[in-house]
Amino acid sequence: MRKHIFSFFLIIVIVFAGCRQQNAELTGTELKEEREAVALVLEKYVIANERQEIALVHEIWAPDDDIVVFGTTSDEKLVGWDAIQEVLMRQFNTFENTYITVRDQNIKVNSRGCTAWFSEILNYNYIYRGEAKAYEGLRFTGILEKRDGEWRIVQSHMSVPAGE
Repeated sequence: MRKHIFSFFLIIVIVFAGCRQQNAELTGTELKEEREAVALVLEKYVIANERQEIALVHEIWAPDDDIVVFGTTSDEKLVGWDAIQEVLMRQFNTFENTYITVRDQNIKVNSRGCTAWFSEILNYNYIYRGEAKAYEGLRFTGILEKRDGEWRIVQSHMSVPAGE
C-alpha cells in the first residue's frame, strides 16, 4: 500500500514540476475555460469507449511508455500506452452496445493551466456474450497534462465501491 501511495505522490510531483516552465498564472475565466476543455476530453473518452474507437482513445491518452492505469481488479495495473491499448482492444472485441453515464464530475486545474485532475462516478453498461452487464457507481479518477495545447490523460484509476 505504501508503495502505491509513494508512486502516486511521485507522479504528482513530477507533473507539477513540469508546470514551472510556464510563467503566468491563469485568470479565473481562463481556468474555467481549461476546466471546460478537460470536461470535453473526458466526454470524448466516454464516446470513444462507447463507439469502440481506439484511434479516438489514442488522441486522449498520452502515448508515453510510463503512463499508468489502475483498473478495478487488485492486479490490474497497466503501464504504457501499448499495454492500455492492448486491454482496450480486447475489451472492444468482447463488449457490445456499451453505454456509459457520468455523474458527480469534479475537475480541478492548477493555477498555470498545465495540469488537471478529476473524479467522477460512472455507470458502465454493455452486452457480454449476449448478456446485459452493468457496473454501477464506478469511481474514476485521473490526471491530465496539457501538451502542445492539448489535454492528455497521463494517469487514471477506476474502482468498484466496497461491497460490490
